[in-house]
Amino acid sequence: MENTNSSPQQAPITEKRSYTLQNQQGMRVTISNYGGTITSILTPDKYGRLGEVVLGFNDLADYTNEAYLANQPYFGAIIGRFGNRIDKGRFQLNGQEYQLATNNGENHLHGGIKGFDKVYWHVEEQPAQNGLRLKYTSPDGEEGYPGTVQVTVLYILTPQNELVIDYQATTDQATPINLTNHSYFNLAGGMAQDALDHVLTIAADRYVKVSESLIPTGELPTVEDTPMDFQTPVAMGARIDQVPGGYDHTYVLKEAGRHLKRAATVEEPVSGRCLEVCTTEPGIQFYSGNFLDGTLRGHGGVVYKRHYGFCLETQHFPDSPNQPCFPNTILEPGQKYHQKTIYRFYVCQDE
Repeated sequence: MENTNSSPQQAPITEKRSYTLQNQQGMRVTISNYGGTITSILTPDKYGRLGEVVLGFNDLADYTNEAYLANQPYFGAIIGRFGNRIDKGRFQLNGQEYQLATNNGENHLHGGIKGFDKVYWHVEEQPAQNGLRLKYTSPDGEEGYPGTVQVTVLYILTPQNELVIDYQATTDQATPINLTNHSYFNLAGGMAQDALDHVLTIAADRYVKVSESLIPTGELPTVEDTPMDFQTPVAMGARIDQVPGGYDHTYVLKEAGRHLKRAATVEEPVSGRCLEVCTTEPGIQFYSGNFLDGTLRGHGGVVYKRHYGFCLETQHFPDSPNQPCFPNTILEPGQKYHQKTIYRFYVCQDE
């Protein structure tokens, strides 16, 4: 493990820093203290050649420049307090109505105007685990949320090319919590125009139906005989023209419970790279990079056009504080929030 900036203990918390984890296979994961952001993941293809498989920038200054903030793609960032959307930024809890910041039209998205993706995290290196422990205290009232929340996110890179993300949180007042990571993947390693040829499988037979503003209607329809069906392997672009706006939907995982379960697998046929996602969460958001518009240029000078990257965000369902039939997202004092997700990278032919 290396720290790519010198003397981190002397630098103020307002200085962006990068930390790199590397395993025996040569896989490298770089993470910034700003937003807890995964800025780079290098993994081998079927020929053993390392390639960049996430969207991001080499220069940390690009994560706060004007073009990035205007586009707001959340590349690789920790998302909180609440990932995804809350209708009109409002919810009621214990008889009181709360108004959150609205930053997605009239709705609240990904924690608000200054969510966990735009704060500086305290980083503790964990060499025995080949990991990093990130900590942040979200004060009472931040972005309109009640309660002071202590958040810890542990990143571990294993010898098996697994990136483990372990999230924990506690609170002193009841508050909604729904943490995730917003990495965009492209397993072609810079050798493709988009990600639409990636072959996706999702272990879900239902999805969360949403309105035109992407707020859940409360319905959980079946994926059967629809372009939403990824129960068997299908190219991401095979039916995307039948989905207005592209994929941006939460899938309801077949296996219930808080144990680790396989949520999705992805194969990139040319490079031979594959990705498996396992999680303790009840849902996974498949987002096909619909709002990438070519205004951002990232690793290797690649222009990030529409559908160049995709997200598989493990999480609870959108707008859960206003949907009593959805799994609970309210964290109470004395409870501990815990979410664990594993992104495992491998070469398909080796399986």
